[in-house]
Amino acid sequence: MGWGPNKGRHAVPNMTHGEGVYLFDDKGNKYLDWTSQAVCSNLGHDLPEAVIEAAEYQMRLLPYAYGDIGQPEVRTRMNQLMNEILPGDLRAAVYPSSGSEANEAGIMMARRYTGRQKIISWYRSYHGATSNSSAATGDSRRWLNGDSTPGFVKAFNPFPLFFKPGGQNSTEAEMVESSLVMLEEQILNEGPDNIASIMTESVLGAGGCFVFPEGYMQGIRALCDQYGILMHVDEVMMGFGRTGKMFGFQNYDGVVPDIVTCAKGISSSAVPMSMVACSGEVLDFFEDKSIGWGSTYQGHPVAIAVSYENTKYILQNNIVGRVQAIAPLFESCMQRLVEDHPCIKQYRAIGLFGCLDVQDINGKNPKLQHEAAHDAFFEYKKEFIRQGLVGLHRYPHIHCAPPLSITEDELIDGFERLDRALDVLDEALGFHSNHIDQNNDEVAAV
Repeated sequence: MGWGPNKGRHAVPNMTHGEGVYLFDDKGNKYLDWTSQAVCSNLGHDLPEAVIEAAEYQMRLLPYAYGDIGQPEVRTRMNQLMNEILPGDLRAAVYPSSGSEANEAGIMMARRYTGRQKIISWYRSYHGATSNSSAATGDSRRWLNGDSTPGFVKAFNPFPLFFKPGGQNSTEAEMVESSLVMLEEQILNEGPDNIASIMTESVLGAGGCFVFPEGYMQGIRALCDQYGILMHVDEVMMGFGRTGKMFGFQNYDGVVPDIVTCAKGISSSAVPMSMVACSGEVLDFFEDKSIGWGSTYQGHPVAIAVSYENTKYILQNNIVGRVQAIAPLFESCMQRLVEDHPCIKQYRAIGLFGCLDVQDINGKNPKLQHEAAHDAFFEYKKEFIRQGLVGLHRYPHIHCAPPLSITEDELIDGFERLDRALDVLDEALGFHSNHIDQNNDEVAAV
């Protein structure tokens, strides 16, 4: 069971093994992993030997230790490595098991440190499935939990669906200014002394790959400083290289958060692992105070050993540099899909994370949060799998987020498969596709 109905899982392939960016099912079919599973299998599906050896070594040496009783040596090494790669005075603080738990701990940390209760986050955001992380979430998944947890306030970021901050003809700078004015007014109406943190993804992930415009994150940092609010950046999806920086917030000059939460890429999801980092000032506060959060599996020695070697591999093999190098090809392939498919309105991308926006024949969004998916999406998903692709689907967005280890040839192959699947979506949404006509003409010429 998961976020979707169980019947949706009956048609998915039964995977047996993986090699690089590919997965294989029990019928011998080969699939390109187009979204790195849940944007988390960043190194693909055959792990570096050092990662595998680290897991086996730690299992034999010390498979488990509870942090309040004894700290495993590998955690000391992990702390040192994290503190080297974290910018500013950010320091590794806690190692939970999932992004949801990391955000839960980050929320508790902000509340305990400030003595305040309210958390401001965005509509159309996603932060997790536990009580507080779900309440901080701004997309429709929070509705399933009753949306009744007190202390959580939703705000509009610069990307609302039906209006543009500053007006339809506003420049990017005007849009940023208007968005920050709206945010400050909300802070004042909620009471600055009531707000513990402003919680934001560095790039809106499941919500559609929205990269904040220049000046916006810097403006949030300034508002937090002005009103004594902590800035909590969720790096669960973007951290460890996805955007072409080690952390997504490093794409915004001068921005260093007070709290950073990571998961997914920290271990390439080979094991459940996450991290909460915080400023030295916040960390010092808890020297003689409890965070008010704990877990049996936090700081698990095997998970830390795997994550340590995974991070070393990312650094030693310049994975971030590889993402930067291949990103222009990634964007050009996405632009080509916009040009070739009338069902695709536009794209957004950063590093190896991108999103295509689907439109109907009237140029409108064919799937609002409260609506059931259009039948056209089911036809598209079947063709997506037939073309040898697997991945997440968050309609009306089509996410593209292959493993960071993908080669140029593999990336082009993936986009060619997606191109053919989108022909079906064009037809299913009622478009007359010139791209289909062009393909037919080429076949006839042969």
